[in-house]
Amino acid sequence: MKLDNATIASCLRSAATALAVLFLIAWTEQVVSHPVHRSPPLKDPKTHQAVREMSQHAQRKELEEDTSIRLMPRPNADQNHMEICCLHANILNFYLNNILHKYSDEHPSMHQLKTDLHRVSEDLQDQGCNLTHYHNHRHTVEFRRKLEKMEGVRGINKAVGEIDILFTYLHDYCEAPKPLANATNDADNN
Repeated sequence: MKLDNATIASCLRSAATALAVLFLIAWTEQVVSHPVHRSPPLKDPKTHQAVREMSQHAQRKELEEDTSIRLMPRPNADQNHMEICCLHANILNFYLNNILHKYSDEHPSMHQLKTDLHRVSEDLQDQGCNLTHYHNHRHTVEFRRKLEKMEGVRGINKAVGEIDILFTYLHDYCEAPKPLANATNDADNN
């Protein structure tokens, strides 16, 4: 059986396409299964301090009955870190678009904090977090539902009061894990 050049070329194109799809699937699984490298503001102690101050400032404005309510959902331990990271990146995006601009005049460091949080959001999106994928996740929906139930300024104060929880989750879950040897060495050095 004699094969002509067109048949061979067609077979090679099909094989190359199949191989490219397999590589893409393997790369996507690797990206989805591993947390991303931390955004610089997530490492910055000044950003941590600004988040803490902003949260405490808003908590001082909360009504007594609001102190027992929690808007921010707790992460599900069964989810991998990347899913938890991207879920909270979605909630961060909600904060940036719907909450923080309503609190802008309330605290002197708000402008810098919003700049830092925008950077975190952009970095996480650049590193693979698809925010729209988590828009209808039950934790995101639950957060928005509780916020709407609190209404207006009361809900905004509560959400800003919990920004430290959100930032902690982003810090803890949006980081590539350290190799075991480095973690052991770090523990020995402390």
